[in-house]
Amino acid sequence: MSVESEPLPWCAALARALHEPLPGTAPVSSRWVAVEHRGTWPTDILRHRDDAVRAFLVRAHTTGWRPVLVRRPGRRPTDGPTRVFLTDTTPPSPRTTVQRVTDPAVLADLPLPEPGETLPGTTVGEPMLLVCTHGRRDRCCAVDGRALARTVAAIGGVDVWECTHLGGHRFAPTALVLPTGYVYGRLDGAAAVAAHKAALAGEVEPALCRGRSTWSGRGQVAELAVRDATGLRDANVLRVLGSEPHGDADVVRVAADDGRGWAVTVYATSCAARRPVSCGAAALPVTALHATRVEQTA
Repeated sequence: MSVESEPLPWCAALARALHEPLPGTAPVSSRWVAVEHRGTWPTDILRHRDDAVRAFLVRAHTTGWRPVLVRRPGRRPTDGPTRVFLTDTTPPSPRTTVQRVTDPAVLADLPLPEPGETLPGTTVGEPMLLVCTHGRRDRCCAVDGRALARTVAAIGGVDVWECTHLGGHRFAPTALVLPTGYVYGRLDGAAAVAAHKAALAGEVEPALCRGRSTWSGRGQVAELAVRDATGLRDANVLRVLGSEPHGDADVVRVAADDGRGWAVTVYATSCAARRPVSCGAAALPVTALHATRVEQTA
């Protein structure tokens, strides 16, 4: 008689059990484009069945933008034209703009500026909280993400959206704050509201922060380490200048607007246990980034 194997725990539960650290796990992109889409989200949005939507998302992806689809929590019907949000997360002046499209065919000619160029559209004055609820990509985001989005919407006072894959299913519920590009994981309602409240004040909430998508993974770790060492919360006061190898580690240079600078030593370590990157995937070795030293240099 065959014995059925026990189902693996969900990927987010396994990552929690392994105490996999959050810093350095945010997706890397300084520019995001979010297209309001109320219909079904495919597993891969770059293969969307609508020709105009697919062509626009592919064009965005190939020109350096990170595309996502967004909708209000609960798939609430929204009257009026489709909104397209463009964000440049680069400090010191990250910005999100919105354009309204009445005919999807217009997406073919919608401009996607080069880095440093002005974003077209109307500036969005309030930070946006994008919660990953992409069920076709992972069940943790489907269940935990949707529950979080509904909770935050019910609390009120937060410009919250559901969105497609952000990366890091195993950290669900995970969310992106625009325009700064800070990404969070393992959120509950209170933590999500705190992240948005900090953004409203021009700050970053370091708790449960995975990093700023503007920087590389090592840059994300270094920036958060400097914030931990100094207590700096201003979202746009720090810049990651670059890194250089140093033995088995990397030294990442971080600078502040007031002239101060830091050298942060970042190591990549392997854990003994394995975990899947998403539900149903094969279990793989766990590699995590850690800041071991923060030295002020200026």
